[in-house]
Amino acid sequence: MNRQRAFEAIVIGASAGGVDALLALLPALPAGYPRAVVVVLHVAEDRDSRLAEIFDARTVLPVREAADKEPIRPGTIYFAGAGYHLSIERDRSFSLSCEPPVHFSRPSIDILMESAADAYGEALLGILLTGASEDGAAGLCRIQASGGMTVVQDPVEAQVPTMPQAALAAFTPDRILTLPGMRALLLTLDVPDAS
Repeated sequence: MNRQRAFEAIVIGASAGGVDALLALLPALPAGYPRAVVVVLHVAEDRDSRLAEIFDARTVLPVREAADKEPIRPGTIYFAGAGYHLSIERDRSFSLSCEPPVHFSRPSIDILMESAADAYGEALLGILLTGASEDGAAGLCRIQASGGMTVVQDPVEAQVPTMPQAALAAFTPDRILTLPGMRALLLTLDVPDAS
């Protein structure tokens, strides 16, 4: 039976090695991409994040740093800024907070993913990439428990495998993929499953 999952949003978490991994994924998204993409990439709290600027020059989709109370729009790539946790509210807007770091990081991948799971449920795709902490494992577990799809980068390919390995030790994701496999998935989400 052919069925199509209507994903509304994608949340991506990464740390060490994440810029290169994201450069393999985000520039492939075409104009008119029908869902929002929200990214937490660990950055030092005492430095301004230039991620939105860097990726805006390399993608056809608009890229911006997420702002407090900003409504989330499809076809836009959002990056968490430095020094604030980024959450998604049930009304599909962003919320910034200064709560303590999680796994030594603020913004935290877990906080983004857990809040996104509560907001989007089965309409969410969560992706965890390369990194040097355990941040993101609990968030992906919440996404899966809420009915969303979970993808972990193959640790063999990851520049720093600690983060993907922590996720795989915590649960079994829907897919373990290389970056080319993830890119193909992102471009075929609107194609009905053949199951």
